[in-house]
Amino acid sequence: MTQSRFDKLNDSLRTSGLDAIILNPGPTLTHLTGLHFHLMERPVVLLFAKDQVPAIVLPELELQKVAALPYELQVFPYGENPSEWEGVFRKSTQTLGLDGKRIGVEPRQLRLLEFRYVRDGAPEADYPDASDVLSALRLRKDQSEIEAMRRAVKIAQDALEATIPLVKIGMTEKELSSELVTQLLRCGSEPEMPFAPIVSGGLNAANPHASPSDRKLQAGDLLVVDWGAADDGYISDLTRTFAVGEVDAEYKKIHQIVQDANAAGVMASVWKDMRSRTCAATTCSYWNLVWHSQWNPAFICQIVTAFALKIMWSSPKRAQTFYQICDEKSESLVNETEHSKRSIRQADFDRYHYFDVVVAADTLQNIWL
Repeated sequence: MTQSRFDKLNDSLRTSGLDAIILNPGPTLTHLTGLHFHLMERPVVLLFAKDQVPAIVLPELELQKVAALPYELQVFPYGENPSEWEGVFRKSTQTLGLDGKRIGVEPRQLRLLEFRYVRDGAPEADYPDASDVLSALRLRKDQSEIEAMRRAVKIAQDALEATIPLVKIGMTEKELSSELVTQLLRCGSEPEMPFAPIVSGGLNAANPHASPSDRKLQAGDLLVVDWGAADDGYISDLTRTFAVGEVDAEYKKIHQIVQDANAAGVMASVWKDMRSRTCAATTCSYWNLVWHSQWNPAFICQIVTAFALKIMWSSPKRAQTFYQICDEKSESLVNETEHSKRSIRQADFDRYHYFDVVVAADTLQNIWL
């Protein structure tokens, strides 16, 4: 599998005007190599040059990870003396002949630490943004990737179901968050999770990215749980809103708006012409209901997780169109709810590949404590 991904990247380099790609620890490096590294004070860099055997620069303490790989890899290890690291990086770039070449980078992932070491080894090289090349490489998922994403979702769901019986009025957000982390690990998540679980109740629940606090759960709270799991480097990202006991009637009205908008968006994504404006139809169907509700000013999230599981990209261009239309919230496009009463068939979803992050629908459930 890894060699085929190397071959795809090599083909992409031939048509992109790039001579090489450099990657530090992150999803793309793992996708290409199957290797897992974490960002630390010791730099790790994969150097992939067109029509050459890939190379990796890494600390000696990580050599065991590359000792028995099923593919060829040039390894440039360095010791614990930082003064020697620059020489090792220079050797790797000289071996691949990278100076003066166009070396693509991932701006959102590559740190200044790794970039400086590579640049010092190839000072005359150009370092353009390779995001489009790498995104296209990973856009269409193979079966093993889809299975990993589905496992990540199931792990997260199982962990939450195991956590719910432990919820008690009077326990703190931090205590509930720690229980959820424990259950995620027990259910099979990799220790390096997508993010620390967000558990927030009451007023804290109004902050989309709140950090769990010492606030105690109270009857009548809305409790937001935002969490995910990781499997083979692929992650899930789910959100659930729970009502702790009976809640105010206004909360129920708001919840119904979200549910209706969710259903409209999902149906639009499934039944609207998949070859044209699936994402646009999905977004606009959602905002058709939310935008015209009396609580419109309170909806601060442009792309809500309520229907993201059902969004299927078929090209980077359509993904960009989706974000553009969502930002504009153009009312002229908000008229795609004709199929909202049809049932959704799993077969419709199986025809398409999912995005890296699989998101499940937001729901409001009651916890009676």
